[in-house]
Amino acid sequence: MPEITVTIHHKVGLHARPASMFVKTATQFKSDITVTNGDRNANAKSILNVLTLGANQGAQIVIQAEGPDADEALAALEALVKDNFGEAE
Repeated sequence: MPEITVTIHHKVGLHARPASMFVKTATQFKSDITVTNGDRNANAKSILNVLTLGANQGAQIVIQAEGPDADEALAALEALVKDNFGEAE
């Protein structure tokens, strides 16, 4: 299963607006997408699941995707995180 590791740089981590943007991006794809922070796993298409990860600023998360558009999903989520969810540093 393809996977990537990215670091959350957003000041509030993967919470509230960034988490919403993350889930919105993930739901655009048919693939099953899982995000992991430490020993916690979450369905990347569920806002409640993503919020329970506790991914604060500086956290390294692993994103895995399995399905017909897995590579595209990973690329889109990686770009979103690396772009700091569209906000200046």
